[in-house]
Amino acid sequence: MANYYSDHPEIGFYLNHPLMARIVELKEKGFADAKEYDYAPVDLGDAIENYKQILDITGDVAANIIAPNSESVDLEGPHLENGRMIYASKTFENLDATRKAGLWGVSMPRRYGGLNLPNAVFSMLSEIISAADAGFQNIWSLQSCIDTLYEFGSEEQRQKYIPRVCAGEGMSMDLTEPDAGSDLQRVMLKATFDEKDNCWRLNGVKRFITNGDSDIHLVLARSEEGTKDGRGLSMFIYDKRNGGVNVRHIEHKLGIHGSPTCELTYKNAKAELCGSTRLGLIKYVMALMNGARLGIAAQSVGVEQEAYNEALAYAKERQQFGDKIINFPAVYDMLSRMKAKLDAGRSLLYQTACYVDIYKCLEDIERDRKLTPEEKQEMKKYQRLADAFTPLAKGMNSEYANQNAYDAISIHGGSGFIMEYKSQRLYRDARIFSIYEGTTQLQVVAAIRYISNGTMLQNIKEMASSVCCDNVTTNLTALKARVEKLIPIYEDALTYAKELGNQDAFDFLARRLYDMTCELVMSLLIIRDAAKAPELFEKSANVYVRMAEENVIGKAAYIKNFHVEDLESFKAAEAPVEA
Repeated sequence: MANYYSDHPEIGFYLNHPLMARIVELKEKGFADAKEYDYAPVDLGDAIENYKQILDITGDVAANIIAPNSESVDLEGPHLENGRMIYASKTFENLDATRKAGLWGVSMPRRYGGLNLPNAVFSMLSEIISAADAGFQNIWSLQSCIDTLYEFGSEEQRQKYIPRVCAGEGMSMDLTEPDAGSDLQRVMLKATFDEKDNCWRLNGVKRFITNGDSDIHLVLARSEEGTKDGRGLSMFIYDKRNGGVNVRHIEHKLGIHGSPTCELTYKNAKAELCGSTRLGLIKYVMALMNGARLGIAAQSVGVEQEAYNEALAYAKERQQFGDKIINFPAVYDMLSRMKAKLDAGRSLLYQTACYVDIYKCLEDIERDRKLTPEEKQEMKKYQRLADAFTPLAKGMNSEYANQNAYDAISIHGGSGFIMEYKSQRLYRDARIFSIYEGTTQLQVVAAIRYISNGTMLQNIKEMASSVCCDNVTTNLTALKARVEKLIPIYEDALTYAKELGNQDAFDFLARRLYDMTCELVMSLLIIRDAAKAPELFEKSANVYVRMAEENVIGKAAYIKNFHVEDLESFKAAEAPVEA
């Protein structure tokens, strides 16, 4: 029987990540839960076995329930009925299966009914479910909104809402409005305090809300009258049981059809303040968005994997000119690049997830006791790394998902353009990944300060020095040496771009600097992984480093031959025609 976890040993490899022992130590807080919960682990080995069991259950549900339902869900989609969103019929089966499997509230502490899983394992679950159906992964993974409520809500709110999510109730984050997309400072949904009922009331419209008719919403609203920027925004909790919010419209989208994207009208809806006023955008949404961006990275890796699977299976079967097309150089070149992007992207995902885990675990510990000076330093270190790597993981994996889905169709040829083949759905689903939760261009904006100030260059140099290829194949040692030769080329291009002394020119070149940064980081990560498991990753390391050489050298040449006056050549080619 198929299993989306055990069929892909590359996923389980990251349970042995170098940071995993520290993550488990922090997450389990000395394994104190073992005294109270018989299913809590007693040591590191026990924790890893628990993770494997949960991943295996998820792999089974994904392969044998969610994946078989995906075509029906894609065709039917959700619909609107009397101001309410109704899921596609097979989505209800998926929800029932994941609830019965205990796959809700998985990141939450056991005292609230959760499984206390680290973010790295949650990302593995997300990847697996996305490979089965990226649209359903959206619905399921939004349970991670509860992390923000756990982090910033009161204990009363935690006890009220977290057990409901652990039991399988859905969540949404209601941020975007018709006039406030990426620019969330323009949010105008109004929040006013009702003295009589001692609650907040929300009025206005939200648009493009994923899973918008969920049970529990986190809502960004303007609580400070007369303000027009982010300092007037607060975060609120809206409970669907209280009424006051209707679905006005469900968007008809290119892909992820099973994931309802709603326009909502708030009419005097009762809500609770989450945390403090005026920190909604500045603090809480930033935490919410960083979690969501890592979720999209995991979603992207799942589709990268499934696109590769579909392309590989078709290439093995399809015969042309008397031979299987997998034996044609043009085809196996494409397949090898798909696999290399998948493996390198996955490594970046779990590296980032581990960084997030360490600092989030230490933040959680700090709620109970004062951290030692060493722990504070550790928390700051990994928070900086998480902030620097999250836009890399989201941006590059969302682009790779699009590229792999595109190539899967190419390998299918004309059949890939036919709706009966899965590759067309993967292609449609993937297109949103590089758009929502911050476009790739916005990921570049988020990452560029760490690139321009030399932080990422230092990280790359440290990674290069720490990757150990001793006692492994000569090939990996040679690959590492080739990557090391690219670092000064990258550094030289970065210096040149900064020395242009023109912000517009630097911003214009930023995407190329971002791509080079990611390609160097992923080259080193995949070499590191190949040194530990050559049977899984050595081929991908060989292919990915060649791709990185091609791209880094080419982009460096572009940057080094760019001049400020060249900007004029790229501005609107067609000026408005005068009447």
